[in-house]
Formats: sequence, structure tokens, C-alpha cells
Amino acid sequence: MNTKDVFSISAFDPAKMQETFRDFAEKGSAQSKEAYAKMKAAAEEATKTVESTMESAQAGSVELGLKAIDALRTNAEMSLSHMEALLGVKSVAELVELQTSFIRKQAEVTIEQAKAMQETAKKVADTVAKPGKEAAEKVMSTFKAA
Repeated sequence: MNTKDVFSISAFDPAKMQETFRDFAEKGSAQSKEAYAKMKAAAEEATKTVESTMESAQAGSVELGLKAIDALRTNAEMSLSHMEALLGVKSVAELVELQTSFIRKQAEVTIEQAKAMQETAKKVADTVAKPGKEAAEKVMSTFKAA
């Protein structure tokens, strides 16, 4: 047996090593580019979702604010009308009847206003949550597909 053959590195081919390393580097680079593209797309989508949510929230707050102002205006007008009516009272019985009627009407209006505010708040909440819900569903469908 020849010792020269045992320590020979003739089986090692540098050209194959370079080719293997190049393939490995190209695959790694392609995977990195793909991962970056996916992250960039996800970030852009998240930004759009946040912008849409903020726009919906702003529009919703304006709508709720207008409802509140309308309720305040209605209540103020009712109170002023009631005070004017009180100025024309001619008897205690008429005062009691007028006051009872006002309190009943005020309670009915307050209940209606509360229902309207609740409906508007629910609608605003649904509208504000919609972009986030859609984005989450989209993400979940991507995971299911993968």
C-alpha cells in the first residue's frame, strides 16, 4: 500500500465545491428576496389597514359627535319650550299636568336618543373593525393555503 495514495486529496474537486457553494448562495439569496418581498407586501397591507381604520374612526367620531349635538339641541329646545309653557300656567293643577307631560316626553326622547346613539356607535364600531377583520381573514387564508 502506498502512503502517497492514502493522503492524496485527488477526490476533492475545487470546481464542484465552488459550484455547490454558488448554488447554495443563489438559493439563499432567492429565498431572502422572496421573504423580503412578502414582508414588504405585508407591511404595506398593514399600513393600508391602519389608514383605513383611522379614516373610519374619524368619520365615526364625527357622526357620533353630530348625533350628540343634535340630542343636546333637541333637549335644549324642549326645555325652553317647557319654560315658556310654564310662564302661561294659571293653576297648580295645570302646572302639575304640564310638568308630568314634560317629564314623560323627556323620558321618551331620551330613550330614543340613547337607542340612536347605540345604533350609531355599533355601526361605527363595525365600520372601524372591518378593515382589521378583513386583514386578519386574509392572513388566516394565506396560512391555510400554505
